[in-house]
Amino acid sequence: MRTAVIATRGLTRVYQAGDVAVHALRGVDLRIEAGEYVAVMGPSGCGKSTLMNTLGCLDRPTEGVYELLGRDVSRLTRDELATVRNETLGFVFQDFNLLPRTSAIENVELPLLYSAVPPAEQRSRARTALARVGLAGREASTPTQLSGGQQQRVAIARALVTAPALLLADEPTGNLDSQTSVEILALLREQHAHGLTIVIVTHDDEVGAEAERLLLMRDGRVVEDRRQRARRTSA
Repeated sequence: MRTAVIATRGLTRVYQAGDVAVHALRGVDLRIEAGEYVAVMGPSGCGKSTLMNTLGCLDRPTEGVYELLGRDVSRLTRDELATVRNETLGFVFQDFNLLPRTSAIENVELPLLYSAVPPAEQRSRARTALARVGLAGREASTPTQLSGGQQQRVAIARALVTAPALLLADEPTGNLDSQTSVEILALLREQHAHGLTIVIVTHDDEVGAEAERLLLMRDGRVVEDRRQRARRTSA
């Protein structure tokens, strides 16, 4: 059996909205092993974003256990969670979340500023990460000088620069046209082929079809967990 990157037991998240308790997650049991490519899908309000935030250590469960690489991170402090995010996780978002007046290479360096990596190595690693996503030569470009697809490539490079154990992607093609989406999916597929564990949240069937495993959520529960033959689209 491969190493479990993610293992949850009875994962529950309840939000209080006035006098109403909103049960966003209802006892989710989940195991994701190293090297898997998993898509999380379901209707709006099903809990997939809450699950992503919890797996990304951006939120804490109300009840249950979340083990990341064998470490229970369910009750870590805010500072401890920040360290885990920086050292273990890479994030890719729908809106790119780049600093608009900052160069591509400086955007990619950002996660390394909070690490013990020497400045010269930070620049070298950021340059390598940009080349890895096909942006060699665009290091000095700001986001306003880049297309949407290129901005997402910068965001992916930023996610990869710390050599994370897990890449979490939240609707990574949501703001992209069809052809650019195909290119970004091909890039993610390439990273997965290199051994990266990927969990992607999406409402798009085409994106979900790229994954080897599909989790379908409804009402805060995983109602279906199936292996699938990943469909590969051409870039």
